[in-house]
Amino acid sequence: MGTSFFAIIILLGVLIFFHELGHFLVARLFGVGVETFSLGFGPKILGKKIGITDYRISAIPLGGYVKMVGEDPDAEIDSEDISLSFTHKHPLKRICIVAAGPFFNIILTIIIFFGIFMATGSYILKPSVGEVRAGSPAEGAGLQKGDLITAIDNVSISRWDELTVIVSESEGKALKLSISRDAASLDVTIKPKLEAAKNMLGEEIQRYLIGISPLGEFITKDLNPFQAFWESLKRTYELSELLIEFVVKLIQGKISVKDALGGPIMIASIAGKQAKAGIIPFLFLIGFISINLAILNFFPLPPLDGGHILFFSIETIIGKPVHLKVREIIQMVGIFLLVTLMIYVIYSDIMRFDDVIVEYFRKVMGLFN
Repeated sequence: MGTSFFAIIILLGVLIFFHELGHFLVARLFGVGVETFSLGFGPKILGKKIGITDYRISAIPLGGYVKMVGEDPDAEIDSEDISLSFTHKHPLKRICIVAAGPFFNIILTIIIFFGIFMATGSYILKPSVGEVRAGSPAEGAGLQKGDLITAIDNVSISRWDELTVIVSESEGKALKLSISRDAASLDVTIKPKLEAAKNMLGEEIQRYLIGISPLGEFITKDLNPFQAFWESLKRTYELSELLIEFVVKLIQGKISVKDALGGPIMIASIAGKQAKAGIIPFLFLIGFISINLAILNFFPLPPLDGGHILFFSIETIIGKPVHLKVREIIQMVGIFLLVTLMIYVIYSDIMRFDDVIVEYFRKVMGLFN
């Protein structure tokens, strides 16, 4: 539990602080006054005021916040502060300031992935056969554990994902696999079979399979800075695309909310495990959650950043702010939905980790005996 606690503090601290840093930098770029930039929440521990901004470190190290001049559209602003007021800036500038938070989370993911690729290179899963499922086309063709598939229909392959793509797109047509086994080469013919399977989102789908799993052998490829940067961009884009697809299918009811969502208890548990596994897995987790935070924040639901962007976009189109009453009602509905979702995922976490939680509180209560 101790590792999980400190891991979640570091994880959330990095994610939220970087998010607020985006708001801060773009606000200053557009001349918006920032009254407070805090690393952490709660009582001030130490800090320094430069200009009108109070830069501080606060007692609760779970992220940070930025308080801008005129951030509340209903607040009274002194005439000399009008030029510094967030509310009095053009709606497009306000959109940029609000969007900068999640955009900086995207940048954080790219930076983390770039560092990982520079440190470890790229791992390529070899098309080596691991388990051969009984009764499968692969078993019928004589494939064995340890076989290395070098070509399909005389087209060379070197990666497991190349094999899976060709098999799944075969439409059941027979494939000639070139195999390397114990320094000997041989060819086998396999006809993929249409079977039920699960995709990355956990959906039940039909796809062509031959009944093998990877052996788990990897080739490490060192990357130069340009290659590492390209790989970090590509992985960030792929994760973003997957997350958007996930949310859409969640709304459509094609994915179970109970199985799909995890709350702070699950995140803390995973963070603790990744921290114990080493710095690289923990950094990857930060990058992964950072892109999740970015994409979800862009959804047009108040009080998320996307909700503010929606209001400012409407203001840009109609030439005036959305009526206060309408804003308040939409904000209340959005907050209600988010709080309801939060309660649900925390409850789901407790159901998943009930034994762990009970044991944890038993130990805590034991301190008072």
